[in-house]
Amino acid sequence: MKQLTGVVISTKMAKTAVVRVDRSFRHPRYSKIVKRSKNYLAHDEKGVAVGDKVTMRESRPLSRRKRWRIYGTT
Repeated sequence: MKQLTGVVISTKMAKTAVVRVDRSFRHPRYSKIVKRSKNYLAHDEKGVAVGDKVTMRESRPLSRRKRWRIYGTT
C-alpha cells in the first residue's frame, strides 16, 4: 500500500479531511529544486484538526474522490 505524509488543511466535511502533500524534486534540465503540492481527500475516523501532520494509507474507493484513510498523526 502507498503511504503519504501531509498536513491537514480543512476538516469542514463529515468524516473527511483535506490533506496537502508537498513534494520536491530536481528539475531535469535546470537542476533547480522545484516544490509541488497536491490535495487529497482522506477518510478521518480519528477527528484530526487543521494543522496536524498526518500519515495516510491508500484504500478502496470510499466515495467519488476519497481513496485514502488517515491512520496516524505525528
